[in-house]
Amino acid sequence: MKRIYNGMPAAELGEEGWHKPWSGGNGGNCVETMKLSDGRVAVRQSADPDGPALIYTSGEIEAFIQGAKAGKADFLVG
Repeated sequence: MKRIYNGMPAAELGEEGWHKPWSGGNGGNCVETMKLSDGRVAVRQSADPDGPALIYTSGEIEAFIQGAKAGKADFLVG
């Protein structure tokens, strides 16, 4: 089994299974995510699909999403 680690080249995870849940009218620059078989989530920049993949636990992703829904990330935009 291939070792999956934070910062690994995203291309090593393959091309199947990536999703663009937050794409929008921003010229094609968006975040892509992939749910890994062990429940972790890989995140990459769509403009650099061969760049690094950030690997998060499901708990980390859940905390981020819940925080964003609660407005805790609003300072990142606007």
